[in-house]
Amino acid sequence: MGGKITFVLLALAMVSCGKDGLKPDSGFDYEYGRNLSHERIVLGSRLENPYKTENITKALASLYPTKAGRVEVDPTDLYVRFLPENDSQCAELEDMGLVLIDHPLDYDILVDGDWYHDPEVPEGDVTWQYAVVPADFEFPDIPHQIIHKCFIAEHSPKTKSDGIDWAAVEREAYVLTGNEDRLSDASLTRAVKAAPSGRITIVDENANGGKPFGVAGVMVSCNTFVKFAHTYTDRDGYYQMPKEFSSNLRYKLIFENEKGFSIGFNLILVPASVSTLGQAGPEGVSMTVTSSSEEKLFRRCAVNNAAYDYISRCAEEDMNISLPPQDLRIWLFHSLRASSAVMIHSGAVVDVDKLEAYLGNYSALLKYFMPDITLGMKDVTAYSTIYSETCHELAHASHFTKVGTGYWNKYIRYILESYIKTGGQMYGDGNSEYAGYCEVGECWAYYLESMMYKERYGGSIPTFGTGYWFYPQVFRYLDERGLSRSDIFSVLGENVLSMDAVRTVLTETFPEKRTIIDQVFERYVN
Repeated sequence: MGGKITFVLLALAMVSCGKDGLKPDSGFDYEYGRNLSHERIVLGSRLENPYKTENITKALASLYPTKAGRVEVDPTDLYVRFLPENDSQCAELEDMGLVLIDHPLDYDILVDGDWYHDPEVPEGDVTWQYAVVPADFEFPDIPHQIIHKCFIAEHSPKTKSDGIDWAAVEREAYVLTGNEDRLSDASLTRAVKAAPSGRITIVDENANGGKPFGVAGVMVSCNTFVKFAHTYTDRDGYYQMPKEFSSNLRYKLIFENEKGFSIGFNLILVPASVSTLGQAGPEGVSMTVTSSSEEKLFRRCAVNNAAYDYISRCAEEDMNISLPPQDLRIWLFHSLRASSAVMIHSGAVVDVDKLEAYLGNYSALLKYFMPDITLGMKDVTAYSTIYSETCHELAHASHFTKVGTGYWNKYIRYILESYIKTGGQMYGDGNSEYAGYCEVGECWAYYLESMMYKERYGGSIPTFGTGYWFYPQVFRYLDERGLSRSDIFSVLGENVLSMDAVRTVLTETFPEKRTIIDQVFERYVN
């Protein structure tokens, strides 16, 4: 198995081309975005939306006076806002394919940022979520308002053969509504459009010779008023929007990953955090994130890449272990140190009172959004630390997939009770009820964290977790003596409740390795 893993890692490192034949060492921009604010968005005055059907109708009449009376500008889209009450309602909207934005789309933005909360909505509630939906959208039973009926030419099949230059009409609508200054320089004289493209990268100073990696699989979104496009970056961080624009755009990273996880939150109640990429032309933006970038942006990108890497490596041809659950919710807490894999969103039932004691001031958020993984980011500045912590918790998530909620409920109960009783010690002393669940789970997670860290950064195998009452080095030494991580994981079923049970099942499953198994367990466990 070790040879297979090494081969996969080498293959990834040797790939020389990204999207469109560009080399992975191209497209780095260390300067872009350094001065962007990542705090609360400050709105200015309301603007006239050029995509309102009446404004498009006026622009059409201005350019095509003889056709205007014969061409109907029927609404293609609705500019709306929703007021979800909880996580399930947000998820329902997202499952319908909506990209939700926490601020209005027809306002001038005085100060760009990562988030906004409507002052008329109580701070502890989910704020208004703005979206653009098809004209025939069937609204769920969630409070909502229709703000404008809109026309976006690309969304109408009639525009493909009507002989009208709809790009010119769109440009004229900007002029007539007083938004001419929002058109790109090239489109001021002619109807020029571009499909935004670029590259988002991040530097891990201790890997890849300090050269940036792509921020992989993350959503990049852009918009001008109600005209949106979004896509996902590829493994090397490249993206290209599926839609063309002629105006300047607002770009953002939405930390919802194509691998099936999202990263939240930033003192706002949304499933996936947002980091602004600022305003730029329709050609697109590129950005290279480093440890000196805004800290939340750096941490989100590092967690994103660690999770992307982990999930990719769960494949049969690599580690061959269970994937974490789909729609995994990862929360980053910038003022906490402890991390956990409570797996509530995926179905675990946790004593809320105990979890509230663990989360402290963040506990009020539980009524809205249930996390799967929480990562404590206080004082964390190194990519390598973020990488190892993320891999550790995702190893738990894979274990959860295998053993189910009944097992996990007991495991997390032990962790939370130990944390509360000891004033912050996560694992207790190993003598309380359900300690065996903790012993198995933490041995697995610390072992896998250590191995993945070594495979990324080289050097000797770290000794993560070896200072506690359990012994993750058991799995490490079994690995060194011929049992792969897939072999080890295969025996960690729902009935394996202690390391003694692990020993028994390993011996039954791999009788040819009995001598090695006995030697390792006699050295550490007994």
